Amino acid sequence: MTSVLVVGGGIGGLATALALDKAGFEVTVYEAHPHADADIGAFLTLASNGMIALAQVDAARPVAEAGFSLTTLRLVDDAGAEVAVRPMGEHDDPLTRYRCLRRAELCTALRSETSRRGIEIRHGKRLVAAAEDATGVQARFGDGDTARCDLLVGADGLNSTVRRLIDPAADPRRYAGQRVFYGYAAAAPPSARPETFEMVRGGAAAFGYAVSPEGETYWFARVADDELSAEEIEAGTAERWKRELVPLLRRDATPAADIVAATGDRLMVTNAYDLPAVGRWHTRRMLIIGDAAHAASPATGQGASMALEDAVVLAKALRDANTTALETYERLRRPRTDANIATSARMTSARTPQRAGEDPPQGSRPPAARGGDDLMRLLEWNATLPV
Repeated sequence: MTSVLVVGGGIGGLATALALDKAGFEVTVYEAHPHADADIGAFLTLASNGMIALAQVDAARPVAEAGFSLTTLRLVDDAGAEVAVRPMGEHDDPLTRYRCLRRAELCTALRSETSRRGIEIRHGKRLVAAAEDATGVQARFGDGDTARCDLLVGADGLNSTVRRLIDPAADPRRYAGQRVFYGYAAAAPPSARPETFEMVRGGAAAFGYAVSPEGETYWFARVADDELSAEEIEAGTAERWKRELVPLLRRDATPAADIVAATGDRLMVTNAYDLPAVGRWHTRRMLIIGDAAHAASPATGQGASMALEDAVVLAKALRDANTTALETYERLRRPRTDANIATSARMTSARTPQRAGEDPPQGSRPPAARGGDDLMRLLEWNATLPV
């Protein structure tokens, strides 16, 4: 296989293009949206394992520069009592520290790298069908255009078209039982600590926040409730969501309610989803990665990092074991992504607030988020994958 068509120009698709290009493959990215992503407001924390994966494709520095570092996790309960303080990830090296940044900022950094390396991104190309034969894959797009490749990689997210082509029996996404709010407050709370992510195990919501070097507070809240319709999300306003969220947070003796109350119009809400187990990740010449294959609810904060790991392991598998690459990739990735989905589901379903003196709940950290020898053997670019 020499030519690869990547469906999806988000985090996973762009990282896959960078990794495959480094491995010597001819790569083109086809993205459904007609333009580069706009910043719709959501942010993420990119874990050390994600930064380590980016380093393998020489993209850690631009991503690090796009966000701000986090080195410490502080957990408090609903009474404001400190439960635990621990380091976050591989914080000794600036390029492996957790990063807090807007999703669009991460995509912009990766897109700039793909452009700098001469990798083509074709916008306005929504995949509608693909036919596989003995020599390749013929892809067809909504505008009538077609393209042929040796391998088609679906990095097209939770509602993946490629997943349906590979496994028509795969279950669709499922609601994970929580609404997730994101927002930005111009002022930092008086108790804010630099480079610290504060997690509040509240009585009615899980709340987390970090303060940027400029003094802006990035926050999220996860609330158990019914699924919002697309119409409700579209019609919602910042004031409406604050009226819903602030009274829930006022029950706790923490800064959470004041942070949300101080937020202006930059407040959004979405539903948390995950995927049941997908039976087939690949055919002979088509494969799904990232959320298309193993979407977890956002509780572990590992979605982006898992997609970045996928990109590196796939590129190495194709580089080192062309004829069995897709089987090797799935064998090496499934246990880890399954564990992340299970951990995130446990964290999403947990509703008991933490009390002072208790240990943090099992699963409060995703599996091997700080790296580890096994993970490093998979990600290290010059290391051979285990057979």
